[in-house]
Amino acid sequence: MDDVAATLHHADSDLEIHKLVVGPMDNNVFVLRCRHTGDAVLIDAANEHERLLELARRLGVRRVLETHGHWDHIQAVVEMRDAGYSVGVTAEDAAMLPSYDEVLEHDSVINVGELRLRTIHTPGHTPGSMSFHVEGKPLLFSGDTLFPGGPGNTSFEGGDFPTIIRSIDRLLFAPLDAETIVMPGHGADTTIGAERPHLDEWVERGW
Repeated sequence: MDDVAATLHHADSDLEIHKLVVGPMDNNVFVLRCRHTGDAVLIDAANEHERLLELARRLGVRRVLETHGHWDHIQAVVEMRDAGYSVGVTAEDAAMLPSYDEVLEHDSVINVGELRLRTIHTPGHTPGSMSFHVEGKPLLFSGDTLFPGGPGNTSFEGGDFPTIIRSIDRLLFAPLDAETIVMPGHGADTTIGAERPHLDEWVERGW
């Protein structure tokens, strides 16, 4: 269990979040696990499927949730599905995946044991980008929508800067508490409180 323990990123009495960095783009893969039931979900089957499958088996993962469909976030999707894990993605990004099982909709609840993971459709980086908020906890998985220092890149096909700003402002900054920890698809964590004061600066600079 040493490899699994080494990836422990956040924990409290109810949950564990394990983090693995994979692939050439240093993608963050997160596993959210309920400590009461042992049920877990994996967020972004990005790459290095052997490592992801090992982690998933050890931690009781039951399904895979994709934050969006960009190539660097989906390289292990086929292998995860072949191993029996259901893969969910938004309808808007579904065509970007080689295959999938479930369509994720805005403002729905995914039960992870006794945990409730709320879906937040936050378009802008891609049309179907999805963030996930752990209800009752100051924890947000933001995919490539929100990073320390600003929004995700909107220069790719399907990206739109005014849309991602609107998503961040209305769907993340407005409803979430300042202490909410933001865990993005690449790099280090931040908080809603650290980023919220800089929204106007991002709008001014245009990226």
